[in-house]
Amino acid sequence: MTIPFGDLRRQNAAIRTEIDEAINRVLDSGWFILGKEVAAFEQEFAAFCGAAHCVGVASGFDALYLALASLDIGPGDEVITVANACMYEAAAILQTGAMPVFADVDSATQNMNPTALEAVITSRTKAILPVHLFGRLAPMLEINQIAQRHGIPVIEDAAQAHGAWRLDESGARRKAGAWGNMACFSFYPSKNLGALGDGGAVVTNDAELAERLRRLRMYGWSSKYCTAETSGRNSRLDEIQAAILRVKLRHLEAGNRARRERAAWYAAALADLPVMPPVDEEGHIYHLYVVKLDQRDDVRAHLASAGIGCDVHYPMPTHLQPAYQSLKLEPGALPVTERLAGCILSLPLWPE
Repeated sequence: MTIPFGDLRRQNAAIRTEIDEAINRVLDSGWFILGKEVAAFEQEFAAFCGAAHCVGVASGFDALYLALASLDIGPGDEVITVANACMYEAAAILQTGAMPVFADVDSATQNMNPTALEAVITSRTKAILPVHLFGRLAPMLEINQIAQRHGIPVIEDAAQAHGAWRLDESGARRKAGAWGNMACFSFYPSKNLGALGDGGAVVTNDAELAERLRRLRMYGWSSKYCTAETSGRNSRLDEIQAAILRVKLRHLEAGNRARRERAAWYAAALADLPVMPPVDEEGHIYHLYVVKLDQRDDVRAHLASAGIGCDVHYPMPTHLQPAYQSLKLEPGALPVTERLAGCILSLPLWPE
């Protein structure tokens, strides 16, 4: 028997009738860009996140770039993020002309370490960009407190955290997307909320930022053929993907519950083995099930020989990638990040 790392065919087969109806609805409408489906999805997803506004864009990467651009971040500025999330954040920061600065992560959760964050803040820091890695929220209470002390905006990278939550100051559940000044989502097909192609969104409670993001995703236009922003680009979530996402959003909470059930099964099965399962939290929605173990590569090869698909998220930290050597960070600069990269393994987990 072969067990693939992921199988999107099973997910889509279970809701194929609903997906077909959604696609046909768009085809029958004859409207494919920024129409009723995008507007409806933006409203529904903002409500799901507990935010006031959602702006659909072409990809999660564009969401990051446009969020940074909406704050006028550019040359001479610094943005603090992490180096264990596969370079997307650093690449978006560099596209603005700013420089990424990396904070090390917590060894247990693999999310941004607040102490390490505060240690790298400078007068040039213009944003903090924590990543909710693998479906677990970063420690947003502590991050927000630090950001507020220094007067720095926070942009959540919530690409792996659709529906993840953490308790806020009042003890109420607050989802990814409702903690920072903005939050960026990806709808890449393998995400917990995935399109059948690329897609992304920025959510925010700030009406002025939302309006600026709408201009930036459409060439910088304030109205048709009238350019108000020079940093705009063509980055629009299309009607077909929005219609599909509306279908999948209805099933997201059930899918997240199923992921947590499978994660609990893994934790029980691994209890007597020399493997460290992820620390469980009630709001963790397990986009990925990532364990830590010695001899990771040998174990991965053994599982592959048995037909079990695994992966490593992610094998090389951003600051050690060849393209980022200009940042002049040597091995050892981020010891926890670097150590984790050598011992983590992602096991197959999907809700169906």
